[in-house]
Formats: sequence, C-alpha cells, structure tokens
Amino acid sequence: MARGTRVRARAGRRSGWTALVGICVVWTLLCGAGVPAAPDHTVPARGTSDSARSAPARTAPDPTVTFRGWAMDTCGAPSTGTLTRWRTSRYRALGIYFGGRGRACPQPRLTPGWVRAVDRMGWRLLPVYAGSQAPCVGGGVTPRVSIGKHPARQGAREGRDAVRRAHALGLLTGSALYLDVESYDRRNTSCARRVLSFVRAWDREVGTSGYLPGFYSSADTGVRHIEGARRAGVDNLPAVMWFARWRGTPRLYGEPALRRSAWQGRRIHQYAGNVRERHGGRSLLIDRNLVDAPVARIG
Repeated sequence: MARGTRVRARAGRRSGWTALVGICVVWTLLCGAGVPAAPDHTVPARGTSDSARSAPARTAPDPTVTFRGWAMDTCGAPSTGTLTRWRTSRYRALGIYFGGRGRACPQPRLTPGWVRAVDRMGWRLLPVYAGSQAPCVGGGVTPRVSIGKHPARQGAREGRDAVRRAHALGLLTGSALYLDVESYDRRNTSCARRVLSFVRAWDREVGTSGYLPGFYSSADTGVRHIEGARRAGVDNLPAVMWFARWRGTPRLYGEPALRRSAWQGRRIHQYAGNVRERHGGRSLLIDRNLVDAPVARIG
C-alpha cells in the first residue's frame, strides 16, 4: 500500500511481481481452503482457538460485520459518482486511508457524509491507518514517520488517534481498523523488536477501545514476523491479518507465511497492486484484494 503511505518501497514487490488475474475462478481454488462465496454477515467478535493469542487484551464486545468477496484499495477516497459507476465491477469493498502520520494522500472527500453515502450504496469499508513505519523499512523512509525510541508509547498514542478518527467518521465499535506497516527487514533484530512493540501497543489501545485491530504488511516481512510472534505465544497481536503477496492467484488460506489454522475468517490477501481498471466509464489506480474478514460498522 505504499501509494497511500510516505514510503518509497512497495510491500507487495518484495513478495514477487504478479500477472493479473482476469475472470474469477472457482472460489475454493482462490481461497485454498474451501471458503464459500457468501454475502457479508454480522457475527459476534471472536477468535479461533489457534488465533486466540492474536486477540488484544480485551476483545471488542460489539458484533463484527464480516465480508467475503473482492475488494480494492486506492490512495484517495473516490468520488461517490465514481463508486456508483463501479457498482458494475465485481468489487464490493473498499480500503480507505482514514488517518496516520504516514498517510501520503490528502482525503478531501473522506467525511462522515461520504462514509454514510457509500455505505448506502452497498460498499463495505476497510479502514486503513498509515501510521509510523519501521526504521528499517525497505527502500527507506523519511525520519518524521519512523517509529522512534519509545515504540510502545508511540504505538499507544497512535492507537488512540486511530480510535478518535474512526469515531469522528462514524465507524462504530466492532469495526476492524487496519494498521499499515510497509515492508521492513525483519532480520534486523533491534528494528524488528521496535516494530513489534509499536504494533502490540497500537493493537492494545485499539482493542480496549472496542475496535478490532488489524494488520497490513508484506507477507514475507511484517506478516511473517507477526506470525512468528504468535507461535511464540506473544499477546496483544493483530486480530485480523491483511497480507500482500502479488501473484496471479489470490489464496486466503494457502499463504506460506501463515499457519493455515491461524486467523481463520480474518484474512485479506492483496494479490495485485498498482493496477489501473475502468468500470462504468471511470478509471482508478487500485490494489486488488480477496477478503474473508471484518469490515467497518457504520453509524
């Protein structure tokens, strides 16, 4: 998602460039785990047995809305006119950058009114918070958006900011909020430790405020790092996993960086990026995603 963050490296590129998938193939092939195509639905916030350590200290008490299907994300919030035209596409969910010091694009359209309008159209929203980035981020990052020497304090502060911004937009508790951490060198021990401390503090703050903390990163860097922490029994980890691996076939449960039983019903695969598509006469530069995960609840 580097188009939406102040980072020069692109998380998906470190996982391999992909050719574009054309027409949807059978859902069981795409997901690799037999997840059926289904409309989104409301379920109580929960974790599976193997992903219980992924949950924050206190799970959001409100019901979550789970979406299963195709999603796009783009740097700036599209106009309602464009989203009306794009109802002719297969996409029914949209990633939006709703805050964070690392957010690259201005969001003049992103208001509570816009959120309500696109919700009425039938769009589901995936709120993305582009916060501070790893000091060892791939391709370099400007110092002013780097995680500092007090990562837990910084993560908690940015978690509170994410909650305030979500509330201001009319995103109800029980909504998933996704922290965008671009690709970084997880083999750099001190840097990886700083990132993990930041992420855990952000997750804890978001989770105790009644939201569901999600995490976006490259499959081979940030996601593999968090999966290692989960297997080690670390707590306050993301409750939802959004991994970037740009390849031809989207697979939710065939990702080698993640144990198949972890984050069941709480995964997003970003399988292609920086792709231009045109629907209803309107063109957008997007990333493509396959989703089986919680989205925003709109008030």
